[in-house]
Amino acid sequence: MSEYRTILHVDMDAFFVSVEMRRHPELVGQPVVVGGAGTRGVVAAANYEARRYGVFSAMASSKARRLCPQAVFLSGDYAEYSKVSTQVHTIFNQFTPFIEPIALDEAFLDVTGSAHLFGDGTAIGWKIKEQIQNELDLPCSVGVATSKFIAKLASKKAKPIPTSSGINQGHGVLRIMPGEELNFLHPLPVQALWGVGPATLAKLERLGVRLVGDLVELGEETLVRAVGKAHGRHLFALANGIDDRSVQTARDLKSIGHEETFSHDITDRVAMRREIVRLTDAVSSRLRAHDCAARTLTLKIRYSNFETIARSITPGSPLASAPAMVKALDPVIEKIDPTIGIRLIGVSVSGFVEPVEQLSLLDFGGDGSEQSAGTARTSADLEREWSPQVRRSTRFGRSLERTRSIPQVLWLRPVDASWDNPRGVRVKKNLGMLCLRSCSL
Repeated sequence: MSEYRTILHVDMDAFFVSVEMRRHPELVGQPVVVGGAGTRGVVAAANYEARRYGVFSAMASSKARRLCPQAVFLSGDYAEYSKVSTQVHTIFNQFTPFIEPIALDEAFLDVTGSAHLFGDGTAIGWKIKEQIQNELDLPCSVGVATSKFIAKLASKKAKPIPTSSGINQGHGVLRIMPGEELNFLHPLPVQALWGVGPATLAKLERLGVRLVGDLVELGEETLVRAVGKAHGRHLFALANGIDDRSVQTARDLKSIGHEETFSHDITDRVAMRREIVRLTDAVSSRLRAHDCAARTLTLKIRYSNFETIARSITPGSPLASAPAMVKALDPVIEKIDPTIGIRLIGVSVSGFVEPVEQLSLLDFGGDGSEQSAGTARTSADLEREWSPQVRRSTRFGRSLERTRSIPQVLWLRPVDASWDNPRGVRVKKNLGMLCLRSCSL
């Protein structure tokens, strides 16, 4: 067996739009946006034809229309995206049981032990890409490396590139060979490093740092003086290609979190809550992927002056859905003053347990926790409807229980996360249960 790990980062290309294009093949070649078309709408995803005009996710829909008046706007269908994500993960499971879902459209895979079955990392990457394309008619890009950090950068480099003259197809699968990490990493802009937001970038630029290689030449001691001890050491390690984090499956996961540093400080309560809802939705999506609930919920806020606060709460019952998490956080959110400027928001959960019985989609306890109700179906009921049977597998060198697809439990999103109608959501009947028709950010 190789002395190096083989880590894949699989990232679906314009996932929401690609799913919609399967249902609307007449739109192939046209700029398409998934998101709210109203004055307060937000772009959730844009295909590469739309990106040629500068349209990207998280952009206000009004701005997207100005940049690309001919763009076709489609409302989101989160239930369908979750269903397709499950199908994608079913394919992943054919190659390795060691999968760390990041969102509906991306995941890390450790395929170190799969080489004797499927070939090296490049071969496995192409097999996964081709199988997803052939079976699901969806494109994806794959990065292959010895670490999660380099693999994620490689998958980004492998993606199609929109230009003014057209769309250049990327590598599709890009492997950074062991020993070549620094040659790949050092010519990249320094903001490619995780943790380099606008404020850190400004400090580094004042020191003459433009590329990752410049940061290495600056030296760890100078970097620590400039950005702080913990942050400086973190960036210096990444700049040298050092990332020992393992792919975290449900068996060894300690916490799940998402945080984001914003290009412009958030100064109003509506925008702050919208970002909290979006991050909470991403966290709950990963909780569902791991089929677990969490006892502790933490909200992290970093102000423009770099003051950082973190508030943790432990409701009476474990949390699994985004609406319950947001409701539980409401008392904390109300005490936060965004007017001084918020540069980073993070949401994380910990203390994992088995999912408990859930209320109906429209009912939550007063403390934000999900509680049982006589008429509600349990999470086990939902799993039986949405997930194939768990089976035992020994093909990857060890015996373990694993699912052929990821159980998905669909919930109504809070009104602030709706695209077209921030004061309400649209729902439909699907297989006897209510499913979300508008996708959260």
